[in-house]
Amino acid sequence: MPNPSDLLDDLDRRILNALQIDATHTNAELAELVHVSPPTCLRRVKQLTDIGVIERQVAIVAPEKVGVKLTAIVEITLDVQAADRMAEFERIVAAEPAVLQCYRVSPGPDFVLVVQVADMPAYHALAHRLFTTHSNVRNVKAYFSTFRSKFETRIAV
Repeated sequence: MPNPSDLLDDLDRRILNALQIDATHTNAELAELVHVSPPTCLRRVKQLTDIGVIERQVAIVAPEKVGVKLTAIVEITLDVQAADRMAEFERIVAAEPAVLQCYRVSPGPDFVLVVQVADMPAYHALAHRLFTTHSNVRNVKAYFSTFRSKFETRIAV
């Protein structure tokens, strides 16, 4: 099966760029922005969604406006790196709403997490739930953000 990105043409890329900037446009507005007819635009957006290029459309919330003031980048090293133990850890962190992103990485730690919580006591509670009570976690190293100089969700297509 071909890679979906190999199938993208210039119109698909214009649509994706426009949607990444503002996904609230109506189909007619989006069609005008990318210079195609509304039926063509609608068909292309549906096709991009069906093949998984567009995963979902969301609202980006300002964390500090909803009481989430602490961002932590957390490195996790497990004791046992067997596939089932790695998958078990991924299931545990996937169920935690404060974990926004989880990556398996190499070399170095086994995982890097991006976590957002209200404050340091909330981080401590999360660390206790996810790391200190999990028997397979060998090492945790957390970095706490003091200032966010850039945050972007847009991917260059």
